[in-house]
Amino acid sequence: MESQSNVSEFILLGLSYDQNIKTFCFVLFLFCYIALLVGSLLILISIRRSSLFHQPTYYFLSHLSSMDICYTSSITPIIGELLVERKNTSYGNCMLQVFSKHMFGMTEVLILTVMAFDHYVAIRKLLHYVIITNRTRYNLLVLAAWACGAFHSFPQFSVIIQLPFCGANKIDHYFCDIFPLLKVACTDTYITSVIMLVNSRMVTLRTFVILFFSYVIILFTLRNLSAEGKRKALSTCGSHVTVIVLFFGPSIFTYLRPPTTFPEDKIFALSYTIIAPMFNPLIYTLRNSEMKNAMRKVRFQTL
Repeated sequence: MESQSNVSEFILLGLSYDQNIKTFCFVLFLFCYIALLVGSLLILISIRRSSLFHQPTYYFLSHLSSMDICYTSSITPIIGELLVERKNTSYGNCMLQVFSKHMFGMTEVLILTVMAFDHYVAIRKLLHYVIITNRTRYNLLVLAAWACGAFHSFPQFSVIIQLPFCGANKIDHYFCDIFPLLKVACTDTYITSVIMLVNSRMVTLRTFVILFFSYVIILFTLRNLSAEGKRKALSTCGSHVTVIVLFFGPSIFTYLRPPTTFPEDKIFALSYTIIAPMFNPLIYTLRNSEMKNAMRKVRFQTL
């Protein structure tokens, strides 16, 4: 990989030069990462060790929890580097981070979309729900999400890895990403930036529109349900919509604008790479009685 560039390593400038802010960010990131790991693993274990695993909604939730761990773990190597004065990362590690971040991120978006489809079928096609969401079909949906995640990431990775980096190796970010790397490449990258941005816009907008209209249709359908049915549906869908807003809000700001970088990008990146995944376990468990019961059973079995 280094044959494409004279640069063997990159220096990540991080979030701030102030040591107090660095220490605060280290504590914050570490807390968020531990909370994410504990919450996601608790969801995974509770679902796997209960009958919930055979229900499509919780089967997809277990995969979302796995993806949260993978996605944030592709970013969190920077936690230990926040307290180091010179934050170096090798060229190979930087390229690997670009690929894994976009692959896991896209796979997570698609799993969120599959979960929205599951909610749509459960409410709109209740009588045919068991037939439509059989085990083979939703195994294929999860596999397709992984495949599409790799398919989305590979072209972007291929473009980045062919860029020449001659001398400037300081990246104004706390992890390796496409636009900060384009900024330090020693060639005109405007056309490349536009192509990458259009690609990301298409994916982000298309997915968001699908999710938006899915829940608009679901809301109209709720009028025909009983009071108990409305309460349960709103609880389930409300959790999912909250996760979507937390994840897509900062992503839309990042990708639906001109191909340039802003200081605010690092703050928005914090939201969709660390903060939003950390809240996912809380959002999906606090208002979900079935998940809370499954967790209690696992706790009693452990004791």
